[in-house]
Amino acid sequence: MSYYREIYRYTFKYKGLAWATILFNLLFVIFNLLSLVLFIPVLQLIFRNPDEIVPVAYPKHHDGLIGWFQYIKEYYSYSWYELIKAYPQSALLVVCVSVLIAFVLKNVFRYAAVWTQSEIRMAVVRDVRSALFDKALSLPLAYHSNEKKGDLMARMNSDVNEIEVAVVSLLELIFREPLAILINLGTLIFMSPRLTLIALLLLPISAFVISRIGKSLKRTAKKTQEQLGFLYASMDENLGGIRIIKAFNAIPYISNSFKEKNNQHQKLATRVFRKRDLSPLVNETLGAAVLLALVYFGGSLILDGKQIGLTGEVFLTYIIVFSQFLRPIQSVSNNMANMTKAQASQDRINSLLNAHDNIVEDKNALAKNSFKNDIQFKNVGFAYQDQAVLTDVNWTVKKGRLVAIVGESGSGKSTLMDLLQRFYDPTHGIIEIDGLDVAKLKIQDLRSLIGVVTQESILFNMTAAENIAFGDDNPNHERITEAAKIANAFDFIQDLEQGFDTLLGERGNKLSGGQKQRIAIARAVYKNPAILILDEATSALDTESESLVQQALENLMLQRTSFVIAHRLSTVKNADEIIVLSKGKIIERGKHHELLSLNGHYKRLCDLQGLS
Repeated sequence: MSYYREIYRYTFKYKGLAWATILFNLLFVIFNLLSLVLFIPVLQLIFRNPDEIVPVAYPKHHDGLIGWFQYIKEYYSYSWYELIKAYPQSALLVVCVSVLIAFVLKNVFRYAAVWTQSEIRMAVVRDVRSALFDKALSLPLAYHSNEKKGDLMARMNSDVNEIEVAVVSLLELIFREPLAILINLGTLIFMSPRLTLIALLLLPISAFVISRIGKSLKRTAKKTQEQLGFLYASMDENLGGIRIIKAFNAIPYISNSFKEKNNQHQKLATRVFRKRDLSPLVNETLGAAVLLALVYFGGSLILDGKQIGLTGEVFLTYIIVFSQFLRPIQSVSNNMANMTKAQASQDRINSLLNAHDNIVEDKNALAKNSFKNDIQFKNVGFAYQDQAVLTDVNWTVKKGRLVAIVGESGSGKSTLMDLLQRFYDPTHGIIEIDGLDVAKLKIQDLRSLIGVVTQESILFNMTAAENIAFGDDNPNHERITEAAKIANAFDFIQDLEQGFDTLLGERGNKLSGGQKQRIAIARAVYKNPAILILDEATSALDTESESLVQQALENLMLQRTSFVIAHRLSTVKNADEIIVLSKGKIIERGKHHELLSLNGHYKRLCDLQGLS
């Protein structure tokens, strides 16, 4: 039931629209029934001569609620008897106009319900998708390392669309169809309690069959959504790597792999649709069997001249109303199937919304808007999936210093900087800025102090100006221009189609690798951080651009504390301090010439690069 409460919570976040939908659906049900019941006088006019109509006496008042309904029924019959007896043509016109009005009102209220319901369903889709996206943005990097991006996209698209269907189904399942069933059932009992009792004894047979189908449907639906996640992941990965696929003539291999995943999804999806569509068909078939049983039973009694409290025309109307009584029952079956199918999607959505975020801001987090003294790594260690990445790192960096971190791939260089930015928290030990544990600081304040240029130039499908001023709600064009000049990006940006207003394409694919890197450097320059992290920041530049940007970076780093992660040791020769990492430990530290004189690990790295 918790699943239904969740869908209810989504829906009744918009109470006004939800109650309006319920009201319009109720009016639709009432006028739908009236459009059928009002046909009884028409049938009397067609099937009987006015002289053959049994006289109806003026009704007497009865006590109690049942007596009041009985009085209404008798007065209705009396009024039509008088009208049909005296003015049969006028009676026919009145009936036809009444039925027409009932049909018009029925459809007006049905459309009104659809109108309000459509706003609810799309508002819910918007809210759930926004919640998923915000959660995905807030989750730590470790989560994104383990999850496929395509699977996250599937949850935000196809799974959310299933919730949209569930919202509609819930409104109909809880508020429209039960009302329709009760109103139609009350009318049937009013017309013939005996026939209605027989019908109610036969109907529950379908409930058992439908419940069995529903359980199987949920299992298959969950597998289908998971397979769709794999499919999205495959599309994202392969389209992103199209250059390599073509270069290695791997199109047939990738195509066959994708077809295999696509076929698996197609088979599962086919099973889901077959099972979902089976429920209403089984229900309709069993309902038709009950309807025909009533026709046979009631019709036989009338043909044999036995009294069952119904005239022939009223019995025919009873059968029509009973067929309408079956419609909401079939709709309940169909909506239950939709709800069951959507439950698998809700489970997948909840697994993301309830994912644990290890990087939690302290309730009493401290504000930190400036960097004054030093950064200290105190006995810092970090393990990922029980695999040690960093061990006992002790290091103090004074403000304004240029420090370099070198070592072989996988030695923990980037991880050390990730810990400083609180993308992860140390497994043990602490990192302090000006004597304050970074875990006790406001995360936004901490990251506002730090600017980053990564090895991979990550740009967005925005204009050049928006990429440089990324994250600034009120960008300053003069600062953007100045940042571009410092990063040696101004000239090529000016040569673009629309200059700084040119869209750079998905992941900046309209630019060369060197151009993308210079935009990324300009972004760091624009932020004007107190602490700068350069993770192989010049690795994608040609020799000429590297020289110009390196000079610009050196000017930028003069008033800042800078961490430079480098494989090319020529870029860190002038660092105030170089630490050498190996297997997560600091094994050497000092200036370039000091480390060379140790004739150790750093010296071997320099020799491999022809640097002395």
